[in-house]
Amino acid sequence: MTGESSPRRYFDNAATSWPKAPSVAPATHAWLEGITASPGRGAYHEVGRAAAVMARCRQGLCSLIGGGDPNQIVLTLNCTDALSLAIEGTARSARRQGRAVHIVTTDMDHNSVLRPLRDLEADGVRSTRVPADPVTGLVDPRDVAAAVTKDTRLVAINHGSNVSGSIQPLAEIGAACRRAGVPLLVDAAQTIGHRDVDVDSMGIDLLAFPGHKGLLGPLGTGGLWIRPGHTADLAPVRLGGTGSRSELDVQPTTMPDRYESGSHNMPGIVGLDAALQWILSEDPDTVYRRDSELTAFMLERLLMVDTVSVLGPTDPDHRCGVFSVVTDTCTPAQLAERMEAHHGILGRHGIHCAPAAHRTFGTLQAGGAFRLSIGPMTTLEDVEAAVDGLAQATSCTSRVAVPA
Repeated sequence: MTGESSPRRYFDNAATSWPKAPSVAPATHAWLEGITASPGRGAYHEVGRAAAVMARCRQGLCSLIGGGDPNQIVLTLNCTDALSLAIEGTARSARRQGRAVHIVTTDMDHNSVLRPLRDLEADGVRSTRVPADPVTGLVDPRDVAAAVTKDTRLVAINHGSNVSGSIQPLAEIGAACRRAGVPLLVDAAQTIGHRDVDVDSMGIDLLAFPGHKGLLGPLGTGGLWIRPGHTADLAPVRLGGTGSRSELDVQPTTMPDRYESGSHNMPGIVGLDAALQWILSEDPDTVYRRDSELTAFMLERLLMVDTVSVLGPTDPDHRCGVFSVVTDTCTPAQLAERMEAHHGILGRHGIHCAPAAHRTFGTLQAGGAFRLSIGPMTTLEDVEAAVDGLAQATSCTSRVAVPA
């Protein structure tokens, strides 16, 4: 069987979801076919309509995370943009006050956190990476607490790993941060839309998320939720026109304008709003339960394939639907090629922008792993086809399928 004759089954939802919610494309197309006004830039009817859609999008996001005031949601380009705002804005604010800056993160975090921290070293910012268990990828909250110093201004942690699916114990980590008086920044790229994320029960002060993964919206969307009271310690990093207080040549202090300079990606926001309305109509708890059940089913099936090793927890309660595998029969790149060419399975091989996580699992030097990741539209039939394809692609007889 070849990829041309097999259905093409998408298993790269950790990168971006597909298919999107059914209402996304029609809503976006309808918006682009009309007068695409920019919120805050005028007083005519279409501007008001754009502002109303954006307000509803913020409200939908707050409904999912228990965020309270929708104006505490800053709409960003993506999750990376949100993380950069949180990390660089925290460092900038502290340095302006003449304070030393130390930030705690973990070895399981993405380059969206690691790279800003490395860049800030040139400005005197210090950081500590807390190690993770080399089998499960889980971080001990006590190790996070022990890494905090008198100069720590932020703890930045990835909720669900984009390599191993490991879900960190946020409630315990959040409690430790509260005791230390240090804000907690959470990267929810792999969990929002897949799992319940509650900013209060988890002790989250800053929540960064994409709109195009579990939330099923278009690329180029995301956000940062900021707990009220934290704006004083978070300087804006992108300044300019906001459509508000235009008589002033200084950045507004009101939310969310303080952090939202420039015209918004309204086609993307319209699509994200449509996706959120679909999730809310389906009932988020139902969506989360389906995802958890599919995760457990796929993990059970993968663990039965004796030619692969699955990175991360073997307990489905401690992981999300991200599965990276390695095998002795071929490289990750070869496995990705076999899976597409012979089974129509679309996954991702490589380091996944998380070199420290792969170093933790001992897979960095071997080129990383082959990753399969599910989404709200993934079916049991898709999972069966992916696992069966994986077993065939990694069998001894498949060694000659792709030249080494």
